[in-house]
Amino acid sequence: MTGTFQFADMLQTIADRGRRFLSLAPRDDENPVTGTTSLCKTLLSSRGEASGMALAQNILRRWQGFSQEEQRAFMLLLLQDFGPDLGRLERAIEGYQRDQGPEALLELHLAAEPRRQELIRRLNLAPDGIRTLVQMREALLKLKQDAPELAAVDADFAHLFSSWFNRGFLLLRPIDWSTPANVLEKIIRYEAVHDIGGWDELRRRLEPEDRRCFAFFHPQLSDDPLIFVEVALTRDMPSSIDSLLREDRTVLRAGEATTAVFYSISNCQAGLRGVSFGNFLIKQVVEDLRRDYPRLQTFVTLSPVPGFARWLSGELRNEVSDALPDAAREVLRQTEEPGWEEREQGADVLEAALTTAAASYFLRARDPQGRVIDPVARFHLGNGARLERINYLADRSPRAMRQARGLMVNYLYKLDEIETNHEAFAARGEVVTTPAIRRMIPADRGSRGLLPAPGASSNPHEHEKQHKAPTESAS
Repeated sequence: MTGTFQFADMLQTIADRGRRFLSLAPRDDENPVTGTTSLCKTLLSSRGEASGMALAQNILRRWQGFSQEEQRAFMLLLLQDFGPDLGRLERAIEGYQRDQGPEALLELHLAAEPRRQELIRRLNLAPDGIRTLVQMREALLKLKQDAPELAAVDADFAHLFSSWFNRGFLLLRPIDWSTPANVLEKIIRYEAVHDIGGWDELRRRLEPEDRRCFAFFHPQLSDDPLIFVEVALTRDMPSSIDSLLREDRTVLRAGEATTAVFYSISNCQAGLRGVSFGNFLIKQVVEDLRRDYPRLQTFVTLSPVPGFARWLSGELRNEVSDALPDAAREVLRQTEEPGWEEREQGADVLEAALTTAAASYFLRARDPQGRVIDPVARFHLGNGARLERINYLADRSPRAMRQARGLMVNYLYKLDEIETNHEAFAARGEVVTTPAIRRMIPADRGSRGLLPAPGASSNPHEHEKQHKAPTESAS
């Protein structure tokens, strides 16, 4: 990281040198938003490297001092005043209509680009500019909720970030107990799936030889992870998070492990939402683990189901539900009562109804865009995983009970099937799963079938007895 710091110091020196030749302090009577916008126009017309860096740094510092209302006004000005040069665009369209050659097509492409894209590129020249731009987009995503017209500005940020945070620029680094404390503190803060209660708990997740953690970093954000994954090395596929995280568990020698369990994947930078590098993270970690531990045969997740409880509550509120027949609705209403998970009477019936409702949720339910509802499912299925098992009361934490009625699922990454599974999901919307899960809602019942077919078990572990996939070689 020494080279990164030296480069940052060099940029700061250039910016400081440029500041000597510019008067950048705001006037007392200056409107902070319009004054900053005026500086943006100056930056776009600037040709000097030092003065450009100084201008970019000043603009970003002003942005950091804006109130939310000033941020909104600034983004609206970016939308209104920094779009394409319409005169140039009209001439390019006319030129392309006369001559559809490559030069005319290139000019049309250049003329159609909003000027704010070049502005964002120049702002990135400021020392630590990329960090502030990520923070700027985080604020923009919040502003966009009440000002949907800002979607055009957000598209420009997303377009540039998809290049700047390309996998080729990212560094995969292991995170362990010897990692610098400022990075470990961010791992605690950014953990989004299973809260880390403090340093002692973090140590239990990082120090034992059957635990691994990996993170992607950008060269310009060398102390701030973009995304990280926590991995447990085990002998089998887990059915509850407690079996992985409890304090008194027996530590397994890493060389004896046959299964790698991805039990938490956390995106760290809200401003990079929609910039996908999680799939690259999993594939790279699988490669590294296979190299270091040749006995590993199975790569599987233990994943949350964050959209399930909301979907289930909606189906229970509907007067008629294609997904939940009346008998199952009466059983499932118990899950909206406090303490339902502690009751022993009727637990088997409730487990069958809840896991089979989850099968309907994954295989049948869709959002208005026709997508699988659950965002975690979309991520793993889109990466070529298989929905392998539904685990009843696998996570009893308050958040999991609230979001998923305690359910967790295993997604299996069977390496010789990943491309086929990805194509099935991406091209046809097909959720690749096991026969045991698919039998819960037979095709001839459509979305109305919630109870298991005659002679078929609703036990989500049944398929382990019938299929070798979780234990056969994944190479």
